[in-house]
Amino acid sequence: MKIHFLRHATFLLEAEGVTLLIDPMLSPKDAMDPVANASTTHRIPMVDLPIDEASLKKQLAKIDAVIVTHTHRDHWDARAKELLAKDIPLISQPSDKDALTAAGFTNLLPVEDTIEFKGLRIHRTGGQHGTGEIGQKMGKVSGFVIEQNGQRLYVAGDTIWCDEVADALKKHTPHFVVVNAGAAQFLQGGPITMSGDDVVTVCSALPSAKVIAVHMDTVNHCLLKRTDLRKILEEKKLTKRCTIPTDGEVLSLT
Repeated sequence: MKIHFLRHATFLLEAEGVTLLIDPMLSPKDAMDPVANASTTHRIPMVDLPIDEASLKKQLAKIDAVIVTHTHRDHWDARAKELLAKDIPLISQPSDKDALTAAGFTNLLPVEDTIEFKGLRIHRTGGQHGTGEIGQKMGKVSGFVIEQNGQRLYVAGDTIWCDEVADALKKHTPHFVVVNAGAAQFLQGGPITMSGDDVVTVCSALPSAKVIAVHMDTVNHCLLKRTDLRKILEEKKLTKRCTIPTDGEVLSLT
């Protein structure tokens, strides 16, 4: 497997000739209003994609399917809906089927538990997009485990550390775990994505796995920066276990 990380939670996953696009936010810098009720008001995305328009369209022409963990606009934006072919296979949680259909997409593959796709086994996992009233308002979110020839990559999605994540790690024992960090937060309530402590907990819960921390420095309510998380990982001596990719970086999963 190989990851071409683009930005925020968006990346391309290559596995044995199959290419998946994960959580596409493809808008140019400053194209969208900021997330409301946050401590900063920068328009989003706060940075451009690391590839130009021609390269992006070339990459999109090669993909076999898209995984949408949930339909918040920083994971599934208007630009993605515009650029992607309406008959591209869309792998999602069942609760998002109506929204994806309403956007004009016709080849939906909602995952209740597990599906097979072009030689891959794709399992859906649970999560909690925050706690209390805020968590309820954020709605249902999912993660996905992509399995190919015994190698397993767990995309946790927009979740904090919770029982569902712990259960996914125990059940699937992934070799690689992509976590959405950033400690995204509103003016009220706690983080709705993983904090630095949550990332450390993931590393501790499955010491055999390599963790890849994304979802930082792109959206205004993500308060944990890459530099902050790097300091935490250095203090905990986890820099060899947890990678923080830069925008555009390619990771070989070995």
